[in-house]
Amino acid sequence: MAKRHAKHEEEEHENHERWLISYADMITLLMVLFVVMFAISNVDQKKFAALSEGLASGFGAPRYIAVAGGDAVIDGKGPLVDPMKLDVVSLVVAGGETALEQADPADAEDAQRAVAEAQAELASLEEVAAQAREALAAEDLEGSADFRITEDGLVVVLFADDVFFASGSAELQPTGAVVVDAIAPALARSARQVDAEGHANHLPVRGSSTYPTNWELSAARAATVVRRLIEVDGMDGARLTAAGFSDTRPLVPVTDPDAVRVNRRVDLLVRSTARAEARALLPQLAAAQEQTEAVGG
Repeated sequence: MAKRHAKHEEEEHENHERWLISYADMITLLMVLFVVMFAISNVDQKKFAALSEGLASGFGAPRYIAVAGGDAVIDGKGPLVDPMKLDVVSLVVAGGETALEQADPADAEDAQRAVAEAQAELASLEEVAAQAREALAAEDLEGSADFRITEDGLVVVLFADDVFFASGSAELQPTGAVVVDAIAPALARSARQVDAEGHANHLPVRGSSTYPTNWELSAARAATVVRRLIEVDGMDGARLTAAGFSDTRPLVPVTDPDAVRVNRRVDLLVRSTARAEARALLPQLAAAQEQTEAVGG
């Protein structure tokens, strides 16, 4: 018999280099970690913000950033406010140029620019208020409106007592019409957006009122003021809005003796056109200016 040749079977070769894949992944992750740590240690906040934004976008996360002085965040789709930059800006307002000695040069430059813009914006809004006050003084109605600077702009507070509206009514009284007509030229010359915001006190409307709740009443009063500004005073309707807030935004708590009178009002908000960083400084600058004038007076 012919000798059979045994079938030669080679042993399967085991891959001993699979560890290289895991090793490469670990090296990549370490490199990313070191890059992030380096960026954090770098004083250039702009580059760090760009890195953070890039990483967030790469992992599909939405961009949010906290606003100094608030308890919420703003969606990254809107204008972003850098909290560190706001801190530097506050130093400029509080301490002058010497407060910038330890600040990053780029942040210091941005802070000075924001302060300059806020000062110019405050001067412009104060000019609107001065013109309105002068017009009211000419009509012997100096105390019929209050003027306040907020982050949104200049607020002209029209207290909705019997001078403006009768109880439960949205019909503008004769004296109230004079007040609106007096301040209208100052609002028109500013060429800014003006929002009429109706507010009510905490007392419910009477059963005989045309309006079921303070929501309808406050909105109707705001609309009445806007209608007067358009039809009588000739303001552009595209620059005006009207909204009612009922009793949700009181100036003083309900326990205050003046709550019924003060919280029942119509606010005319002359909107600021400055950047967010500059707008955030407006109340602080206005308070500092008011304090300086009080000391000087």
